[in-house]
Amino acid sequence: MADFLRAGVWLLLGLAWWTGGWAQAPRVNAEIVLQNSLLAGFRHHDGKAVWDRMATGDVLDLVREPNNPHDGNAVRVEWRGHKLGYVPRRENQIAKQMDAGLSLTARITKLEKRRGPWRRIEFDVMVDP
Repeated sequence: MADFLRAGVWLLLGLAWWTGGWAQAPRVNAEIVLQNSLLAGFRHHDGKAVWDRMATGDVLDLVREPNNPHDGNAVRVEWRGHKLGYVPRRENQIAKQMDAGLSLTARITKLEKRRGPWRRIEFDVMVDP
């Protein structure tokens, strides 16, 4: 049995050499999601004015606000230059990564008209590829 397996390995190696080498594995573009959150502060900023133009999948900009008087770890969330709100303080796992120079992006994963504005926009934060 060992001779049979050995012969099979040599056959595969020879075939790989004869056909020009090993096939390249396809490149996979995977996203690393660091955090999924609901947007905080929607009712206090521009979200209502741009609501009808936003769509699931839209890219959001994350802006660090280390001098924010309410939260030294604040991360502002913007859509096309419009301030929508913030990463929730209790869920903010990304301020330290941003301070360390990690490049992050965000994307809208859910838009839902609800009476409570704190549950209208859900987003993912990802590491830039």
